[in-house]
Amino acid sequence: MNPNRLAVPVLALFIVPACLTASPSAHAEAQVVQTPYGPQKVVLDFYLDEPRKINAALYWLRSLINPLMDAPYNYSPESLDILVIIHGTEIVTTVKHNHAKYEEAAERMKYYAELGVRFRVCGLAAQDYGYSAKDFYDFIEIAPSAITELAHWQLQGYALITPQIMIKRQTIEEIR
Repeated sequence: MNPNRLAVPVLALFIVPACLTASPSAHAEAQVVQTPYGPQKVVLDFYLDEPRKINAALYWLRSLINPLMDAPYNYSPESLDILVIIHGTEIVTTVKHNHAKYEEAAERMKYYAELGVRFRVCGLAAQDYGYSAKDFYDFIEIAPSAITELAHWQLQGYALITPQIMIKRQTIEEIR
């Protein structure tokens, strides 16, 4: 008898039961983990093609801050070092004369600024839009250049987050 012919069926006796026990049960649950997050140093890069998308981008900021301020982490706002660099069309949401049009975004930025988040607008973009310092809310800082600013903060050890804002075409209920 050829010894190789016998080896395949014997090997199959060990592999098949192992595969059956390794497959997850259909009734098992996901495991909740508590990653040991530390204080954060983050720069968010807002460069959006539509001003109203800033509302969705600000949810990225919320998703960063809220878990860190809630249990089990309980970080105070002062322990979070977060900077938002604004240099796309959303710059129009940061000027006082557009308050009525972009009130929701302006109020949310003001709230986060009160928590210690710094909002910086690109000076080059401000020039392109014809804005000067007097046009902006008092919680806005004007940096010489967004790109130079982003490089600077990354060199200081800040993590870069660039929100990708997608257009939601279906509700959660429709796709779930």
